[in-house]
Amino acid sequence: MDIDSYTDQEIALAILHRDSIITREYLYRKCYPMFKAIHSKYYTDCETPFELINQIYLYILWPHKDTKISKLESFGFRCSLTVWLKIITEHYCQQLFKKKVNLSETDAEVGNMTIHEEEYISHNTKSLDEDDLRKILAAMPNERYSRLIELHYVKEMSNEETAFELGLTMENYYNCHKRAKAQYCAALRKEGLI
Repeated sequence: MDIDSYTDQEIALAILHRDSIITREYLYRKCYPMFKAIHSKYYTDCETPFELINQIYLYILWPHKDTKISKLESFGFRCSLTVWLKIITEHYCQQLFKKKVNLSETDAEVGNMTIHEEEYISHNTKSLDEDDLRKILAAMPNERYSRLIELHYVKEMSNEETAFELGLTMENYYNCHKRAKAQYCAALRKEGLI
């Protein structure tokens, strides 16, 4: 299938009608590089660009609570569909980041964990002997998250230094940090350490 032979209107209509072939070709193949770049640049709750695409797919098809019209249905084709999708996705990610910042300011949370829990993880990593710590880090399913815990809590690198070492933007770092702490705590629970 040559997705480039379709007009933006035809692609939008196919997505609205849940045409899985055109949706997959357009969103998951043609637009994948764009989604990958946005995923690397902005804060999201997604581990992969494919998860981001899934979220945006739902976001553009979900009807507005008042008008009952989805974002894609209200697209006026004043720009290309790809440009519109990029703007929508960046705006979506910016809104997620603003919510995260507001949450952490109002609830005194760091990555959905209270400051007390943050201190607990820091203390716990220092109190474990090296073999036990390596075992816990190896038990974490995501290698990047394991490395984040090691760099930030064991080697005591700052958030900025850890993000740089892992090749992450700060927005993505905070998302990964939250998930890394959750995986670390799950590994500790599995070993009966908390």
